[in-house]
Amino acid sequence: MMAPMGIRLSPLGVAVFCLLGLGVIYHLYAGVISSRLAAFRQRRKVDLRDLLAVSVEAAELGGREVKKVREGNKLEEKSKGKTKEGANELLTMGDLQSHIKMFNLIRNTFPEITVNSEEHYDLGDKAATWSRDIPAEILNKIEGGKDVPAESITVWIDPLDATQEYTESLVNYVTTMVCVAVDGKPIIGVIHQPFTGLTAWAFVGQGSNMHPRSSYSVNPPKTIVSRSHSGKVKSFIRDAFGNSTAITEAGGAGYKVLSLLDVPAKEPGSIGQADVYIHITAIKKWDICAGAALLNALGGHMTTLKGEDIDYSGTPLNKDGLVASVGVDHKAIVERLPNWDPEKH
Repeated sequence: MMAPMGIRLSPLGVAVFCLLGLGVIYHLYAGVISSRLAAFRQRRKVDLRDLLAVSVEAAELGGREVKKVREGNKLEEKSKGKTKEGANELLTMGDLQSHIKMFNLIRNTFPEITVNSEEHYDLGDKAATWSRDIPAEILNKIEGGKDVPAESITVWIDPLDATQEYTESLVNYVTTMVCVAVDGKPIIGVIHQPFTGLTAWAFVGQGSNMHPRSSYSVNPPKTIVSRSHSGKVKSFIRDAFGNSTAITEAGGAGYKVLSLLDVPAKEPGSIGQADVYIHITAIKKWDICAGAALLNALGGHMTTLKGEDIDYSGTPLNKDGLVASVGVDHKAIVERLPNWDPEKH
């Protein structure tokens, strides 16, 4: 007697069976999958007004740490190395404590965005969360609902700008800064002075709490430059504008941008005045992004020495120098600058 034969499915039958199974699973779980995908897409959008409010809070939070360390005289300074020009790059406890607060506040609030800081210590701070408060001046000037994809955002933070001056107690130069770049363009900038209490902010195309001055001079312009990373900037400027050009040396890129604006004096002489800010050596994007956003929002410009826009994504180093202005013909300023290759100097 022959044994009964088993049931065999052809390859086509197997394929049909699998497709039927997938169809059943899809109908059972399509709603769940769709809702979860929608929630994921929603999480990936960031309201830029919220991010502006967090940026202001982060800069001021970091500023309190900077001030506390300086007033307690517990800097614990050390060198991170030397710049190409031979200047010491210092690191203090103020830099570190400010970094921890600023970086974690932004990262904890918006975990999906890229945050670049001058310091690189990844010390978690679960307590650093956004208060959900939006300052009244931001609510009054900036509309909500300016949502952009999280993957298009790069945040640059400088936990303590002008560290050299900070160690020398030249605290008027010191700032904490946050910048939000969207697709490489600086859109939100915050510059906070911990020792005067000034917080300057701007949202390009939306508004700012700062203003340009009523007048500027360009024949020649009063220029402001770095006091510690100057290179051959004085001869460069005098070649451009003449030997009578007034040149002020100052610490901190944030301070130098504020010197171009109409800044209410919190203390006598807290911010000097300049018409143009020029830098001819390499500089990091966390030093300049916030200032670029402020100037752009007020109709000004911060470009390379050749007048090109600076891309605030990717590598943190800008090798092409910079010239910054507001209230003047920026293109005319750039055209007066001599040819200069920062890579060769």
